[in-house]
Amino acid sequence: MVTYSSPQDAEDAFYDAIDEKDDDKMRGVWEDSTDIACLLPMQPLIRGRTDVTQLWQHLFRANITPQISVTHIAWIDKDDVAIHLVEEQVSSTGGKSIPPMYATNVYRRGPDGWHLLLHQNAPTPPPPGAPMGRPPG
Repeated sequence: MVTYSSPQDAEDAFYDAIDEKDDDKMRGVWEDSTDIACLLPMQPLIRGRTDVTQLWQHLFRANITPQISVTHIAWIDKDDVAIHLVEEQVSSTGGKSIPPMYATNVYRRGPDGWHLLLHQNAPTPPPPGAPMGRPPG
């Protein structure tokens, strides 16, 4: 298992694994626990090491190569748990930009260093004054 000395090291490895579509690197970022979970937009909650690993393997084999730029919004680091709130700006193959996503990454320090426990992301809200949802009628 890979050892990360800080939550930021684990986070950097997580986004590197996505950029590189690297299964091994992605597996090394996650805590070796049944507690881990991943919640992506329009997807069911995925729990447990086997299912989370399969989710990322499936995403890596898709015919898209996202480029993700991360902006840190807030960090909450307390003892052996760290919560990172970030904005992910994603652009896909061909440079097509999509609206940013907000993500929450939760890390826990164990005997083997810091590892990812939860990744959740969701679309950012529309700008003020923009219509939300479908119009009535």
